[in-house]
Amino acid sequence: MKELIKKLSEKNLTIGSVESMTGGIFASNITDVSGASKVFKGSIVTYSNEVKQNVVGVDKETIRRHSVVSAPVAEEMAKKGQKLLNVDICISVTGNAGPTCEPGEEKVGSVYIGLAIGDKYFAKHLNLSGNRSMIRLNTFFAMRDFILENL
Repeated sequence: MKELIKKLSEKNLTIGSVESMTGGIFASNITDVSGASKVFKGSIVTYSNEVKQNVVGVDKETIRRHSVVSAPVAEEMAKKGQKLLNVDICISVTGNAGPTCEPGEEKVGSVYIGLAIGDKYFAKHLNLSGNRSMIRLNTFFAMRDFILENL
């Protein structure tokens, strides 16, 4: 995270996160680093669909059409989070960390990361394995790396 904070500081960029299945792991890890307050503005944990819709503003129709674990939902979370948090960059995540999934849901380990940088929007799909803790931790590393790759 030190490398990420350094790069964001050098470019005078701010960042925030909208996290679902990670429950705030990204926010927790970035704020563990001294100097994070120069670049990190905040996070919204949107564990339920209700919060995704009513707080962040994800369209109910997007969730209905694509499912909550999807690229369009991750992108919408990042776009809307960018505006709500008033940041240059917003990272978002939605996925299924397990240990089970309901019929019709994405399989355990299916994760979508959304990224808003300026007026550009990206999404990335991951198929992770392991237990719930490992999936969540590896999602965090993927979030960090996705930002660094796109800076």
